[in-house]
Amino acid sequence: MCLGEEVAAGSGRRHQSFVSITRFLSCLLLLPAFVSADCECGYSTNIAPNSQPHQRRHQRRHQQQEQHVFTDLIESDFTSLGDIAANTDWARQEFNVTQKQARGDYGEMFSVANIPGFGQKKLGAVDPGLHLVVGSEPVQSMIPVAEIDTQRLDVSWGTFRASMKVTGVPGTCAAFFWYFNDTQEIDMEFLSKDFNATNSSYPINLVLQSREAATDGYNAAQTGHFVKAYLPFNPTTAFHEYRIDYLPGRVYFYADGALLAEMQGPAVPVSPGHLILQHWSNGNPFWSGGPPTQDAVLTVEYVKAYFNSSMPERQKDWTLRCKDPAAPGAVCAIPELTAKERKAADWFFVEQKNMTNNQTVYTPPSKGARGYGGGRWTTAGAMLMAGGAVFVLL
Repeated sequence: MCLGEEVAAGSGRRHQSFVSITRFLSCLLLLPAFVSADCECGYSTNIAPNSQPHQRRHQRRHQQQEQHVFTDLIESDFTSLGDIAANTDWARQEFNVTQKQARGDYGEMFSVANIPGFGQKKLGAVDPGLHLVVGSEPVQSMIPVAEIDTQRLDVSWGTFRASMKVTGVPGTCAAFFWYFNDTQEIDMEFLSKDFNATNSSYPINLVLQSREAATDGYNAAQTGHFVKAYLPFNPTTAFHEYRIDYLPGRVYFYADGALLAEMQGPAVPVSPGHLILQHWSNGNPFWSGGPPTQDAVLTVEYVKAYFNSSMPERQKDWTLRCKDPAAPGAVCAIPELTAKERKAADWFFVEQKNMTNNQTVYTPPSKGARGYGGGRWTTAGAMLMAGGAVFVLL
């Protein structure tokens, strides 16, 4: 499937990022898997797995998995990073949101001071990784909160994964989401006040923000594009991988590789955007609650994103790089994490030799920067294999 259309500018909700893309052209690929090698044509994954929660067992057996290939990547191993300011893939956010804009009892004070380097034990963050802190003491009627965004704004169809350990301190909202504007947004949100260890109840809120939700005060629960799923584990005691697969007309949500929900229809975004990690509170008793009674920390172990770019120059570069998608090693399979098999958590293409050619990605000096592409950005195109023939769609 291939889409091409003009995209208008969009503005942020709790952050002030602006997007201006002149043309959007990005395609999905259905290809067989290959052994990991040079990856000139992209990175493949299974989407729409057999374990759909709403289907009966005999229906699942007959459901086909789809293999999709994406051409660009962002990989961030935050456990090896001492100073997030050095990571060129991400931008820390600093701005204020008034109480009225925040739609809560308090405003929000986003500050880079709330995104310290890893190992800040005085904040209670004993795990290495990226720390997003929500403060317990309001400042000028605003709660200190934290957000970090990808520098790239051209993130289109793709698979996005974040390994996180959520705070157990009640009164915050931890969020991993894809964002274009207030009516094109794909969220995974954790409300720490809703966790209940006594009955092992740990909900996660899966949301598509759309024009329909905006007309109802951004209450997606009334639109049919809101699911409260319950995790089979305590998200506050260990790291788990949370995943969003974003395709034309459909979105899938996972935890540790298990499908939580699927959403389809016109509420699914159509524009390119960017990824956001956010930890906030505004005192709204119906959502975040808070402020927390003590400083609360969301720890992020890594983010891995594999996607198609919306930028024409990157699409052109892909056509120059990908000569034969059927060649051995042209497409690399993305290692998949499950609850029983977590080896994939330690795998990064950027740390392997000759697997991120023509990609410009940040690798911490301690990793040797073996995957660095020599300063050239890759450009995303797309390919489709059918009947033994390969077609490049631009």
